[in-house]
Amino acid sequence: MRRFRFASLIIASLLVGCFALSGCSNQSIATTPALKEQVLQVIRENPEAVLQAVEVAYQQRQEQEVQQARRGFLQQMITDPASVIGSAPTKGAAEKKIVLLEFSDFQCPFCARATQTVQEFMAKHSEQVTLAYKHLPLSRIHPQALPAARSAWAAQQQGKFWEYHNALFAQQDQLGEDLYVELAKNLGLNLQQFNRDRASDAAKAAIEADLQLASRLKINATPFFLLNGEAIAGAVELSEMESALARVTNNS
Repeated sequence: MRRFRFASLIIASLLVGCFALSGCSNQSIATTPALKEQVLQVIRENPEAVLQAVEVAYQQRQEQEVQQARRGFLQQMITDPASVIGSAPTKGAAEKKIVLLEFSDFQCPFCARATQTVQEFMAKHSEQVTLAYKHLPLSRIHPQALPAARSAWAAQQQGKFWEYHNALFAQQDQLGEDLYVELAKNLGLNLQQFNRDRASDAAKAAIEADLQLASRLKINATPFFLLNGEAIAGAVELSEMESALARVTNNS
């Protein structure tokens, strides 16, 4: 075990800085013939160490890319929250000093679970926190996620996004055309406008903009939250959101 760890350390020290980055030249790392031979011998005796070292290098590179992609955006959430929110539906504090940005998918069961937590959180902190919703339909695994998102966007155009949002999650097991129309009727929406809006280029563009933002921020799973400078992934407990808010408040 000690020899394996030593092997991994040697190989990782050579690979972490160059493997999975932009590539490394023969001059990237200064080595001696003796060290090269030692490394080759270790690799021959412990090929599994190579895989471990490569995995370490890859994970470190991925983490660096995520941090770099989000750094400026998280700062923007604090200095210019309106530009981050854009045309997203919001509720809660009008000042937008603390923004809870939610990326969600109407067909995701974890998003449905998280919705309950978010509602509890906002019930306690609606005077302090602004909730903004971004669409992240994972269409490859959730075929109804995109039609549901477009329908919710159409409901937003008539001032009923949150009511429609809540109804979609409450009846997630019934997602489909019949439900979308039924909910629109129940909420008193103008059906002609609703159908026109959800099929419009504007609806497609709005949701695509949210998808592009998620891609830029390296967000590929739902639900995902950004609370000013805090990233919160998954259907977390209320206590975790409370802790994140405490950190944000203390750092402001």
